[in-house]
Amino acid sequence: MASESLHDLERPAPEAAPERRTGSADQLVIACGALAREILALIRLNGWTHLDLTCLPAELHNRPEKIPERVREKIRANRDRYARIWIGYADCGTGGALDRVLAEEGGERLAGPHCYAFFAGQPDFEALHEAEPGTFYLTDYLARHFETLVVKGMKLDRHPELLSMMFGNYTRLVYLAQIDDPALDAAAQAAAERLGLAYEKRRTGYGELADFLAETAPT
Repeated sequence: MASESLHDLERPAPEAAPERRTGSADQLVIACGALAREILALIRLNGWTHLDLTCLPAELHNRPEKIPERVREKIRANRDRYARIWIGYADCGTGGALDRVLAEEGGERLAGPHCYAFFAGQPDFEALHEAEPGTFYLTDYLARHFETLVVKGMKLDRHPELLSMMFGNYTRLVYLAQIDDPALDAAAQAAAERLGLAYEKRRTGYGELADFLAETAPT
C-alpha cells in the first residue's frame, strides 16, 4: 500500500499525551495522543460525563511494535477504576498484536488498519485507495504538524534529494479534514506543494471515531 502512515516517520509528535479525569466517569478511553484533540471535542460536543480519557504518546507510531504492551499497561493500571475500557487505536501497524492483547486483557478498539480509514470511513477509504494507490494522506493532526513529522522527520530539510526517492511514486495528497479551519487548509495545500503532489480535500468530520465513542453512551 503506497499511503504513508505515522509509523513510517522518525521524529516524535510535538504534543504531550493528555488526560481527562473527572473523578465521576465510569468508562475510560485509552487513545493515541494524535486523537486527543478530536476525542476531547466529541466529549464536549456531546456532554459525555461518563467518559475519561488517557492517552499514550503519539510518537509510539514510530515504534508500533511497542503499542500493544503500552496499551496493556494502561489497561491494567486502570481496570479497577472503570466499569469498561475502550481503546482509541486502530491496528496502527501492530500487525494484529494489539488485537491479541485486547483478547487477553479486554477492551474494544477502533475498527480498521489506521486513522485514515476510520476518519474517511472504511468503504470510502478503500475506494480512495483503489482509485489512486499512490496517495499520501493527511489528517488535521498531520496537517498541523507536517513540518515536524514529515519535513524534519524524514530529513527532507537537510537532504532535499530524498524527496524524489520517498515520494516519486505518489501522485496526490488527500487531506482528510476533521474540522473546517482555513489555517489547516492552507497548511495541507502547502504540504502538497512541498511534496510536488496534486491536492485534494475530503471533509470527513470525525468519521467512525464519532460512531465508536457514541457506543459508550449510557442507554
